[in-house]
Amino acid sequence: MRGKRQKIHLITMGCAKNVVDSEHLLAQLKGSHLQITDRVEDADVAVINTCGFVTPAKQESIDMIIQSARMKSAGRLKKVYAIGCLTERYADELAKELPEVDRFFGSHQMADVVRALGGHYRTELLGERVLTTPAHSAYLKIAEGCNRPCSFCAIPLMRGAHVSRPIEELLAEAGSLAAGGVKELVVIAQDTTYYGLDLYGRRRLEELLHRLADLNGVEWIRLMYAYPAQFPNEVLESIARHPRICKYLDIPVQHAADGVLRSMRRGLTSRQLRDLLARIRDRVPGIALRTTIIVGYPAEGEREFEELAQFVADTRFDRLGVFTYSQEEGTTAFPLGDPVAEAEKERRRDTIMEIQQRISQEANRAIIGARRRVLVDRIENDIAVGRTEHDAPEIDNEVFIHGNPLPAVGDFCEVEIVDAYEYDIVGRLM
Repeated sequence: MRGKRQKIHLITMGCAKNVVDSEHLLAQLKGSHLQITDRVEDADVAVINTCGFVTPAKQESIDMIIQSARMKSAGRLKKVYAIGCLTERYADELAKELPEVDRFFGSHQMADVVRALGGHYRTELLGERVLTTPAHSAYLKIAEGCNRPCSFCAIPLMRGAHVSRPIEELLAEAGSLAAGGVKELVVIAQDTTYYGLDLYGRRRLEELLHRLADLNGVEWIRLMYAYPAQFPNEVLESIARHPRICKYLDIPVQHAADGVLRSMRRGLTSRQLRDLLARIRDRVPGIALRTTIIVGYPAEGEREFEELAQFVADTRFDRLGVFTYSQEEGTTAFPLGDPVAEAEKERRRDTIMEIQQRISQEANRAIIGARRRVLVDRIENDIAVGRTEHDAPEIDNEVFIHGNPLPAVGDFCEVEIVDAYEYDIVGRLM
């Protein structure tokens, strides 16, 4: 008599790149006819895909591992595995501290995870995914790793050097996603603007974007994680001209003071950064710019922070997020110490976000009365909730749509903006 099949629950921590990795892992498990459950309460095995980017993200992953280990100790789980960025860096330390965890895998050991779960890793399934995002929107990871020398970042230590995926492989994966109903492709990598240099000897992001946008079924192509130094200007022409490429760009600037940018090893000056942002807006009228900022970096004194705050106020990014500096072992900034107190880091973060909150509210209120095309993500309390082309999933503004009948999830609809707040917009179905 055959034994009962174990049920596997996969938990994803961290960024969109981890989401894609988890979706590939789920496809491998499904290909081996392993049983997957959405509820950890029903599972025999928990697999945690961890994040090791900054201290809060690492702590969340550690907490999840501890929680799962306690479930195993209580007899509610039979096995616990952990994979990903955190375990790539700290597998030995974690194994000593958490002996209840059956095994820790590095970020490139997906095949070993599949085998440990009783499956067979199948190379013919490379590119196949089981979507965990809404069925109409998916991330497309075009490369792995990073060659940038940023002093604060441990990603190269966890993910290695930049490795671009071949264009034909990406088109095949994107075509499969589109055939399954995906209408929005969110293009991601640790550094999307480096795409092609390692594989083809030149940047080919512009060509990739055009070929993705020409796929049947794809309505929106959204570009994330664009590195500002050596920015490929030809990409701006693609965004400006092609109607399916969203007038949206995520370009993490991290700081604006020359001394901090130099210490961070960002590869450009404050003047060059300002000129780049002005050029982007000039060549792509109406583009929405998203960025991220780091406050509390060791070289950031009060003068440098005030310069950063003024830069944020002057530049008026459409979307902005702030991280407090996290000291990471093995990075070139680690010897600088961590001289800015946590309370001061939080004050600086709050100051930047207060500036951005005012900017966002003013920008949102300025479009009251305008019409926008919206992609519906979900229905909530008899209201359709969606996004414009200026908003990425999960991190940007949402549009709350009133109307009767409501559009379906995954539909595009025309909406008149009737009210607006700091990060939410209210619309009426046309």
